[in-house]
Amino acid sequence: MKELTKAEEQVMQIVWELEEASVRDVVAKFSEPKPAYTTVATVMNTLRKKGFTNKIPAGKSHLFSVKISKEEYSGYKAGSLVKNYFNGSFSSMASFFARDKKLSIQELEEMIEIAKREISKEK
Repeated sequence: MKELTKAEEQVMQIVWELEEASVRDVVAKFSEPKPAYTTVATVMNTLRKKGFTNKIPAGKSHLFSVKISKEEYSGYKAGSLVKNYFNGSFSSMASFFARDKKLSIQELEEMIEIAKREISKEK
């Protein structure tokens, strides 16, 4: 799986929310000042090329549908976080977040479980 840039992630968050969207649908979901239509179209085409969305003809336009779910990408990011910043150690990651009191016990356990699944997929 490829990493999303900040702009790609912003657009993908909207596509995940809508499940299927045109470029106009995505632009409409942004708060002011809204990005240019052409900018969003470029990002959405990049997301398709990266395998995150499917492009479906819809009359004279196209719809983009989710190909990689938010959960799949979240798992990938969690696994990557553990691997790259905590040397693959779930306990180091849990200790870091517990010290900073940023996550509840349940949230820590869920994050660790997701990261474990993603790391085992990479092997």
